[in-house]
Amino acid sequence: MIRVENLHLHFGGIRAVDGVSLEIAQGSITGLIGPNGAGKTTLFNVIAGVFAPSQGRVFLQDQDITGLKPHQLFHRGVLRTFQIAHEFTSLTVAENLTMVPAGQAGEELANTWFRRAKVRAQEEKIRARAADVIGFLGLDEVAGERAGALSGGQKKLLELGRTMMAEPRIVFLDEVGAGVNRTLLRSIGDAILRLNRERGYTFCMIEHDIDFISRLCQPVIVMAEGKVLTQGSPAEVKADPRVIDSYLGRSRRHGGSGR
Repeated sequence: MIRVENLHLHFGGIRAVDGVSLEIAQGSITGLIGPNGAGKTTLFNVIAGVFAPSQGRVFLQDQDITGLKPHQLFHRGVLRTFQIAHEFTSLTVAENLTMVPAGQAGEELANTWFRRAKVRAQEEKIRARAADVIGFLGLDEVAGERAGALSGGQKKLLELGRTMMAEPRIVFLDEVGAGVNRTLLRSIGDAILRLNRERGYTFCMIEHDIDFISRLCQPVIVMAEGKVLTQGSPAEVKADPRVIDSYLGRSRRHGGSGR
């Protein structure tokens, strides 16, 4: 689905991404882990069009998408979420979802006057899709609540729902589990697995919770100092002495699980 070739991004003398090459297979849930400052989010930002690379190429199913802007990638089915959810706080959960689809007829003033039937038909279709997403994610009880009033975990589910409304080809999840309690984290994990298995979504996710990554991801890619250190199954990665030394060992010495 995604192929990255010799990608570099330099900020002055800092090599935030330093010669990264990797592939994300269609239909996979690929994990991306590494210590803070490893370049994971910066890599996401380059692939997702936030930054143009200093060197290297990004391909989406053999189409060169290097340097395309986020709105251009949105129309090609490449979406990303952020560590902090970006909901419309004053709109309800349902309204947040109906805002997503591009090219809505009601956005053009002339259509609201002369093509009202077309606008109504499309709005009904979008509301029906939003209701399906709400049911899929188990957000029925908060569908009419303002998004700003949701818990952190519910906002992450809403963020996932907004990607569903765009019918993406691949979704980049940046620490979807950060700050989420264990119950909602399991719900988010269940939703990701179902989207992958039942609807064919491809995911790449940054996460510090090794148990969460191990449950969802195959393969896992490890970054350190802007480079790919290794990749493999969760078990292989956790057993790799280089990973233990550069990343897992740090959390274990502090009594954590890698978050």
